[in-house]
Amino acid sequence: MATSELEDAVNVAITLGRPLLLQGDPGAGKTRLAYALAYALGLPLEEAYVKSTTRAQDLLYTYDAVRRLYDAQFPPTGSDLPNARRPTDVSAYIRLGPLGRAIARGEFGRRSVVLIDEIDKADIDFPNDLLHELDQLAFDVTDEPGRRHTIPANRPDLRPIIIVTNNEEKTLPSAFLRRCIFHYLEFPTDPELLSRILDAHDPGHPEIRDKAVDVLLRLRELDLARRPGLSELLDWVSYLQAVQASPHDLDSLPHVGALLKQRGDQLRAEQLSPQQPNAGNGKTAPVSLP
Repeated sequence: MATSELEDAVNVAITLGRPLLLQGDPGAGKTRLAYALAYALGLPLEEAYVKSTTRAQDLLYTYDAVRRLYDAQFPPTGSDLPNARRPTDVSAYIRLGPLGRAIARGEFGRRSVVLIDEIDKADIDFPNDLLHELDQLAFDVTDEPGRRHTIPANRPDLRPIIIVTNNEEKTLPSAFLRRCIFHYLEFPTDPELLSRILDAHDPGHPEIRDKAVDVLLRLRELDLARRPGLSELLDWVSYLQAVQASPHDLDSLPHVGALLKQRGDQLRAEQLSPQQPNAGNGKTAPVSLP
């Protein structure tokens, strides 16, 4: 279901060995692309979901110094067993991160897909701190002197396929952008394509599915603060099917809280129908509150 423009961007990124930076509306399918690539190519997927506290090194490896100090003071039971942690063995306290595992896997002749999701959630220094590793696909484990992981320079076919998603909460550094292939993922506006996406996720009543797609596309034409995307559509259709809603009721936006997450947007959506939408209306209610 990918467009020819997206396929071209993916091929350019793979050929050049550059990360593919995806922007677009929430719910446009940016994150799903990494899953689709891994599935289509039969490659393992490494996932890094970025938070405000995530450091660049976390993508490469983490070192549990606290656990090592604890084990040195209080040796674990069964320390004579081969698989027990020994404080003298630094490697027992090193854990490779998603990008680190992909690079290490490449040393053994296996390529990976790496998803760095919502990179704009991290500190502004986060992208800059990854520049060298993304360029060279090599890193030193500084807490274990002499340990280094690197993709062989003569094996570009082992470079991980890196997908980076960005919701534009922050402006990314120019140095990072120069190292990426950029693609803006448009929200699909073809009703038939949206219906096929819904059917692939949750096959159900085609009447509800097609009507829900029509309502969603009309909502996205309004001046909303946050337009509903694929994830909201999937949630809404799943619930409508669960409560056996009638397609004729969808114009009144039953259970609108699954689609529109701001009160102002819900009020603006009233113009779609003479009936006022209400987050709680609908034919059936699985839960009754006292």
